[in-house]
Amino acid sequence: MKVFSTTGRKQETYQVEMNYSLLWECALGIAAITNERLLDSLDQPMSYWKNVRTNLSQNLQAQLDYVEANNTWKALLQLLHQQDFASPDVFTEYINKLTERELIYQCIPFISESHQPIREQAAARSREAIEQLKEATKDNPFFPTYISFICQVDSQQLKQHLITVMSGWYEAVIEPDREKLTSILQTDVSIKEKMRQKMNPEEFVEWATGGIRYTPEPSVHKVLLIPQYIYRPWNITADIEGTKVYYYPVSNESITPSDKYMPSNFLVLKHKALGDEVRLRMVKLLFEQSRTLQDITEKLEMGKSTIHHHLKILRSAQLVGIEDGKYVLKRSAITSLAKELEQYIQQ
Repeated sequence: MKVFSTTGRKQETYQVEMNYSLLWECALGIAAITNERLLDSLDQPMSYWKNVRTNLSQNLQAQLDYVEANNTWKALLQLLHQQDFASPDVFTEYINKLTERELIYQCIPFISESHQPIREQAAARSREAIEQLKEATKDNPFFPTYISFICQVDSQQLKQHLITVMSGWYEAVIEPDREKLTSILQTDVSIKEKMRQKMNPEEFVEWATGGIRYTPEPSVHKVLLIPQYIYRPWNITADIEGTKVYYYPVSNESITPSDKYMPSNFLVLKHKALGDEVRLRMVKLLFEQSRTLQDITEKLEMGKSTIHHHLKILRSAQLVGIEDGKYVLKRSAITSLAKELEQYIQQ
């Protein structure tokens, strides 16, 4: 159908900003090591994570157990968005100055503009408000229990935990590689900033994240892109007031900038994901139509845990996504493969 436009208004879009910090790298590392089901899909091998955990102090290991039980890595990320923190000491000083209500409010996830008054009431420990937030986030796998925990925990205990786990991880894991990590993050931001000048915001976000298409939403005026090394190859998405946040995996080019033969990590991931008979079968099934996990399990006559593992690999390569509870094939990612390979060969 042809449509004639008689409006002079341009389609709304968003502003893109970039920022980086070793403290975000710190919080994401804590999130990763306390999500055991995801570890085998990360770039760092399982031996790396086992070695890290083994060499941590008993106190820090206990703090990580607390993170795993209560998802307090989310609290760390929420708090890190309050201002730019130059060091763990500055972060500690900030946490110590927060009132109980401020601490709880800042740790509660942003849901929507309409839920902000309820968020304020929940921070004041209103049981009714807490239940409303839990109901509003019931489709999230951990938000309801996290909100319940945050709104009831002893604030001094929470402060001490957040300070201890952040400072301990920074000293044990980040500090020994501080210069290398800083260089990687700085290089990636520099590379991305050059490309940002050549693309519109939506194109740039899709390119930087390796395939995430984020279209403008009401009340979201900014997309914040934060490079991360520790959680590669995954993108982590979050919402803060007026802003969509993507903690995106740094490119291979940022890790080894002098090696012109180094392929894009997303190019490698896509080809690895497709280099398996089961996953190719899944791609064909999803090309036909979107399907639930149960649908795929029945079609391939395999166990759910095996199917879920293969889908996790396809998702990390940005070839498959989830919409309305079903797995969908990202067709543009498939069709662009030949172009991406050609671009790498000719670079």
